[in-house]
Amino acid sequence: MTRRFVALLAGTGLALGLAGCSFLSSGEKSFPQPVPGTANRYNPSPKPGEQDASGGGLFGNDGISLLGGKSSGQGGGAGIGVNGLLWRASLDTLSFMPLASADPFGGVIITDWYTSPDSTTERFKATVYILDKELRADGVKVSIFRQEKRADGGWVDTVVSAETSTKLENAILTRARQLRIAQFGK
Repeated sequence: MTRRFVALLAGTGLALGLAGCSFLSSGEKSFPQPVPGTANRYNPSPKPGEQDASGGGLFGNDGISLLGGKSSGQGGGAGIGVNGLLWRASLDTLSFMPLASADPFGGVIITDWYTSPDSTTERFKATVYILDKELRADGVKVSIFRQEKRADGGWVDTVVSAETSTKLENAILTRARQLRIAQFGK
């Protein structure tokens, strides 16, 4: 595992650990609570008979959920902007490539350049876009970039067939279906 991936895992673990501390209570509230049905700075003029809809905190009554929580049975968590199964499947499918960036709220995964040990004269980079909260065939789009090494040691962009992106999209969808069957049994 690369250092970047280990750092990403450690950061995610730290964030989830801190989020888990929100369940602990000291017994006193440090902020005044709005009175339901009255105006406040987030809801300046509620309609007659309407309750205050400001939620219970920064992320609403249910808090924030990454890769889980309440869902429609399709793996789209409440706090993540994309389908959790497609997100996990994309990370699993691209796990052999170094990760440059991952945004679970925007649904974008960008890998760094990967050179296969079998072919050191070409390298690949991938960008995955998760486009929907539902597990659908058109919910994922993959862009592949390829470069070949020139005689002087520099890299030059080359064309990648559309079939390559389609094969990677299909591999992600297959993995997402496997995860759904393992999680939900259907």
